[in-house]
Amino acid sequence: MQPITNIRGDQVTDTERILLGHGGGGKLSRNLIDREIVTRFGVEGPLVGLPDGAQLQIGKETLVFSTDSFVVSPLEFPGGDIGKLAVHGTVNDVSVSGAVPEWLSLALIIEEGLEMKVLQRILDSIKEAADEIGVKVVTGDTKVVARGQCDRLFINTAGIGRKIPGLETGVDRIMQGDVVITSGTLGDHGMAIMAAREKLTLNNDLQSDTGSVHRLVEAASKWAHGVKFMRDPTRGGIAAVLGEIVEDRSFGIVLKEEKIPYNPDARAVSEVLGIDLMHVACEGRMLLICDSKIAGNVLKAWKALPEGAGAEIIGEVTDDNGRVILETQIGGKRMVDIPQGELLPRIC
Repeated sequence: MQPITNIRGDQVTDTERILLGHGGGGKLSRNLIDREIVTRFGVEGPLVGLPDGAQLQIGKETLVFSTDSFVVSPLEFPGGDIGKLAVHGTVNDVSVSGAVPEWLSLALIIEEGLEMKVLQRILDSIKEAADEIGVKVVTGDTKVVARGQCDRLFINTAGIGRKIPGLETGVDRIMQGDVVITSGTLGDHGMAIMAAREKLTLNNDLQSDTGSVHRLVEAASKWAHGVKFMRDPTRGGIAAVLGEIVEDRSFGIVLKEEKIPYNPDARAVSEVLGIDLMHVACEGRMLLICDSKIAGNVLKAWKALPEGAGAEIIGEVTDDNGRVILETQIGGKRMVDIPQGELLPRIC
């Protein structure tokens, strides 16, 4: 079979196919985006560097624009549903890009046969979440497809926010000695989805962590000069986020296992399924890397908020080029790898 050359110059054959793992936030996702999307749209302009939100200069004001799609199964799960998830996911991408979220679009792809009462509950959740955050749904679209052409309901949301003056973040600002902070327990969302999907009965009360991080960003912005990097650890979990940060860099990150907060119920589900919680998505948590001099202030401010009550300093930036190392509770060390593909399909 004759290979063809794509726009980047790579030789591919028409036997190559998209795999489920290409949507999982790991190495396969990154390779697909780098090879097929960045080469076409990210050579110059706002997409360079693949930020969570594009920064767009409108006169003297900077706006942040982000979009996301949601295909979670089941539609309703402990602690939330696809509606709340759609609002929180997009608002969080805008927020960790250093902006105050203001407006949302809402697009629905509905499968014929979806129960009207289910749609009503999800739309009510969207309104409740948007009202709580203070964002407005200002435009959207609705499509209905035949049975079997969509799994009940898919949602796309896009968000726009106003950039917070002085809050400039980026991987290039990270330095040795900076510290890594998480706003709370990690992996709750992914494990809650899997427990619901697999109907696991472990006598626990595990809930998704879906929620907004906009107030956490606002609190940290008081020390904007020392804030280096912000991200919400969704698909691929903290392993993917931190692994991408150090990739091809002159610094590394060391994590302290005993400092990483996990919900015991999430840990129980992960042990049953044989999944490392560092690879599991959150939908209401954020990671922040900052100057060690302001870390105590940020931690105190976060702990004063309900969504930051479980915040912890979990690691620091080192001179260990391009590696994320976990120091275990028993005194050992291991590398933290970026997941290859899709560990947990359709959790967001």
